[in-house]
Amino acid sequence: MRINKVLNNNVVVVKEGQEEIIVMGSGLAFGKRKNDLINPEKIEKVFVMKDKNEYEKFTQMLNMLPEAHISLAEQIISYAEKKLKASLNEHVHVALADHLSFAIERIKQGFSLHNKLLHEIKALYPAEFEIGKWAVDLVFEKTGVRLPEDEAGHLALHIHTAKMNASTMNEVMNTTVILHELISLIENTLQVKVEEDSISYQRLMTHLNFALKRVVENEPFQDVDPDMHALVKEKYNRSYQTALLLRDHVKDRLEQDLPSSELVYLTLHIQRIDKKERS
Repeated sequence: MRINKVLNNNVVVVKEGQEEIIVMGSGLAFGKRKNDLINPEKIEKVFVMKDKNEYEKFTQMLNMLPEAHISLAEQIISYAEKKLKASLNEHVHVALADHLSFAIERIKQGFSLHNKLLHEIKALYPAEFEIGKWAVDLVFEKTGVRLPEDEAGHLALHIHTAKMNASTMNEVMNTTVILHELISLIENTLQVKVEEDSISYQRLMTHLNFALKRVVENEPFQDVDPDMHALVKEKYNRSYQTALLLRDHVKDRLEQDLPSSELVYLTLHIQRIDKKERS
């Protein structure tokens, strides 16, 4: 491989045909110029950015952010792809590095942002959250800066949305915010505190997440026998009334209705939580 462009001491661009390939490695480009050969033993990562806008953002970022922060972001991306056994969208190279660098500098200055969606992120994206925790430990090991657990949640969202065919960050954030609101609605209505580590909470979050996805994507819901609906409504009326409030909230936020069958499933989930918290 011959260098087409040196971006910094650790990153170069090479050309294969009409395609520009980004090659990374510690000290890979130190003392190198265009047309010089790359030492293959120094190559740590090779990737293609087909989106020209992302490529331009990445090259600009290399001039703005500390090389150490970019290197950390790339280590996290490589680890995430290995753990998830999936390729991440190319936009993650810019988004994750930018977020990570800002978080490190913010903590150095004594500022920490609370992640109010942390519990929801843990429940919905456990694999990505574990990667986020690994990343927090890596940052501490390499920089001495201890990022809070809240940042593991933010990093988990970046990783989740970067998975191929995943929803956009805005869509994921919107869904997660609605889920947070629904849990708060249950707690305020029933005057209970939902334990985020409980199986009941995990099941409810998973169910609500898939329900919202079906609503947004107009996917069909499973039918429920009318007699079953009537029985659940009568036997667990307190939880059923809470489920109605959740349905109204979803309609307000998404301008779409949950079907009556969902009221049955939500009632059963809510009843399980209400019973556990009051036992």
